[in-house]
Amino acid sequence: MRAFQSVIRINHEEENNLKTGMNNVAAERPEKEKKPYLHLFLLSITAVVWGASFVSQSVGMDHVGPFTYNGVRMLMGGTVLLPVIPLLRKFGITKRVDMDDVLAVKGVDSVEDLPWYDRKPQFFGGLFAGIVLFFASSFQQYAIQFTTTGKAGFITSLYVVLVPVFGIFLGHKIKKSDWAGVSLALVGLYLLSIKGGFYISHGDFFLILCAIFYAIHIIVLDHYSPMVDGVVLSSTQFFIVGLISLVPMFAMENPAWGALIAAGPPLLYSGILSSGVGFTLQTIGLQKVPPTQASLITSQESTLSVVFGWLLLGETMTGRELIGCAMMLTGVLISQLAPEKKSKSQSLT
Repeated sequence: MRAFQSVIRINHEEENNLKTGMNNVAAERPEKEKKPYLHLFLLSITAVVWGASFVSQSVGMDHVGPFTYNGVRMLMGGTVLLPVIPLLRKFGITKRVDMDDVLAVKGVDSVEDLPWYDRKPQFFGGLFAGIVLFFASSFQQYAIQFTTTGKAGFITSLYVVLVPVFGIFLGHKIKKSDWAGVSLALVGLYLLSIKGGFYISHGDFFLILCAIFYAIHIIVLDHYSPMVDGVVLSSTQFFIVGLISLVPMFAMENPAWGALIAAGPPLLYSGILSSGVGFTLQTIGLQKVPPTQASLITSQESTLSVVFGWLLLGETMTGRELIGCAMMLTGVLISQLAPEKKSKSQSLT
């Protein structure tokens, strides 16, 4: 779910096509808009919730296997979001997207003009995003057994700088600032994870795979987000991950009620707070806060994962690892702070 935070930042152009009229009206207003302090606070709470979720994931692994933990928390997260969908629509925070909206976004006249995977965007978006998220979250949950929560948070955040790199394979240009961000992040990763003899630990290797799949997840979400209700998409993908996880859960692990009850607190935190409450607060916060600023706030979950790992689990890092974290954070911030160009050649959709 934390990967969803970057979709809004990289997906401006198609949303602007739908909001041009509203922006023109807003531009004519002479009064200065008030600072959205409440929405900034909600986004800050989201970052805190997501940062602490790394601790709950680590503690949960003391009782159940990675697929059991992942499957149960994702099913809980999808279920928690179900009542949120009509509530957010009632207050006008989200809305149902019909086929006319989809055709307008894609710039075509009929459903037949759409590729097959766009003709039912709510279904295919949830399905494809869920499959990719299964691999991303499973690699992360497995890896967190062998590393600290802080390292898990920072290595996972690599997806932010990987997204524009992957865009190259889709024929898109990459900005100089993105190359700078990638370079700093890779140097930081070397300091954080690479040991003597160019050896990378077992857990860190799977976290890198996790970051790669989270980057792919962002690209999938970016494609479908203008065509669907984002909360419905999120709930759907959580259910997909949960259902897929059931297969390796029963095939490779031995889930027992006693173990699930023992893992109850961290499961409830990950399923209800991290997935349900965190995503809902993020959705509300994005109504008033510019996407780049919002993603900068929520991306601080990586820094907070180090803080919570130290406070709650007594985890520490070496000076080399802390320097690596600082360089990775700088690389992520450079990638996010760089001004967006409005050319279609750089759209990931």
